[in-house]
Amino acid sequence: MTMNTRQNRTSGSLGLLGVLALTLVCVAWPGATARAQAWTLSTAQRQAFLNYYAPVVFKRGNGNDNRHGYDWLTNFDFDQDGDFSNNKLHWKTINQYVDAARAGTGAYSNWRIRPTLYTSLIEFMDGGAKHLVLTYHLYHALDKNAAGDWQLHDWERVEVFVKNVVGAPGSGESVAFAVVTQHKRNVIRAQGSAELNFMQTATGKHLLIWQAEWSDKLLAPHGQELRFVGDTYAWIATQMASTTAKAQVDVNNDDGRKNLHYVFVPQGSSSAVSAFNARGITYATADSLASRADNGDSVTWPNVKRVTYELQDIADILPTHWQYGGYATHWLNTTPVVDVWMESPIFNESGVSEVSSGMNRFFAKTRDIENEDDREGYPAKSWFFGTYELNANASDTGGGGSGAFKDNSWASTVVDSRGQTRASASGYSTSPNSFWWQHDYFVHAGTVDSTDGVEAGFWLAGPWYLPAYGGFDGRWVQLFDDRPGQEP
Repeated sequence: MTMNTRQNRTSGSLGLLGVLALTLVCVAWPGATARAQAWTLSTAQRQAFLNYYAPVVFKRGNGNDNRHGYDWLTNFDFDQDGDFSNNKLHWKTINQYVDAARAGTGAYSNWRIRPTLYTSLIEFMDGGAKHLVLTYHLYHALDKNAAGDWQLHDWERVEVFVKNVVGAPGSGESVAFAVVTQHKRNVIRAQGSAELNFMQTATGKHLLIWQAEWSDKLLAPHGQELRFVGDTYAWIATQMASTTAKAQVDVNNDDGRKNLHYVFVPQGSSSAVSAFNARGITYATADSLASRADNGDSVTWPNVKRVTYELQDIADILPTHWQYGGYATHWLNTTPVVDVWMESPIFNESGVSEVSSGMNRFFAKTRDIENEDDREGYPAKSWFFGTYELNANASDTGGGGSGAFKDNSWASTVVDSRGQTRASASGYSTSPNSFWWQHDYFVHAGTVDSTDGVEAGFWLAGPWYLPAYGGFDGRWVQLFDDRPGQEP
């Protein structure tokens, strides 16, 4: 993604390179998987896995009182101006985009809503087996907080752990567990749970997710939070076949079924698109795909808006956070700042370097042109490095994790389930309380440890990310073509 001119240079301003020079000479790679076990997926296979397991999102809307369109998923550059700082401001007029499209005035016709999930794929070998961590981030341009103030949204995500991969998707691998963001909580459902349900088609196995609307009108759930769907797809399909059945699904940790007004379907799964008869949002279709129902209103299944979404890369957005990447257009140079030792650059889809190797600083604090928001972007998210704390049965109103595990990871003060700290696994002895290694990642075991600041799982060790060791760190790789200027 090339929104801004990027300088291909390595930072020497952080005061760490002198220490790193010694570290790099002596670095050891503990626990590396034997090369004889190594094999990797192709780029096409990685894209295929992300499409195959992309979730189907059932979404409750809040589209009455001239707020139609507010609950659409979108992309970072929907307004086509290359500036994230005004996304919230511009999204407040999305109803005017819909109205202009309906009237055919041509106003806003340069916008490209393109509902998008931003993704990454981590591929690694462990004990001779290959596993994947698939991440899907649902981008919304705004929500409201509990005080009723407008905010840029704090970006919910779905994570799917796929084990025992043998080749193309659907060839015998299985989903061990999935994690969703419920505000600051990370809620897990493991294989065998009645609340881990999928839509199985010829072109995908899609996790069923429900999402709340932007409004905080209802006490809970609210604010775009995600929940697992407790109904099977077979049951949902029978409801969809009825012209009178209410569009509702059961969700985790909440009694009764919740209304829904949208279904967002991955456009990369043709069978799923066909099953829902889903369409992309264009200037021509915008009016018909905008719900005008209130979150408290139930609608029948024929009145649910069925919308396709595309996949793009988290790595598309990372260069906008970079200290030399025009960050000031989108992000503030205040805390949190994230220092990362980069083994390799971030290249765009054409092979052009957008972030150089070496020590790099990323600015994560949101720049909001209206000065109403202070949310944080990808580099500051706990899930980006796998340092979140799991909560198996998060309540509707209970607090999230303490954050102690992320603190312990940063400081390398607690060992993982295999006796490694972050620093000992990476080999960078100077990293504690100083910087992240580009390929630091904690793999959760899918179980919950009640000890504060401790997680069951392990740090990926040494050169795990190299093809010679069967690895791939897709957080920093742009897999999907950007398709600039195109309607989805």
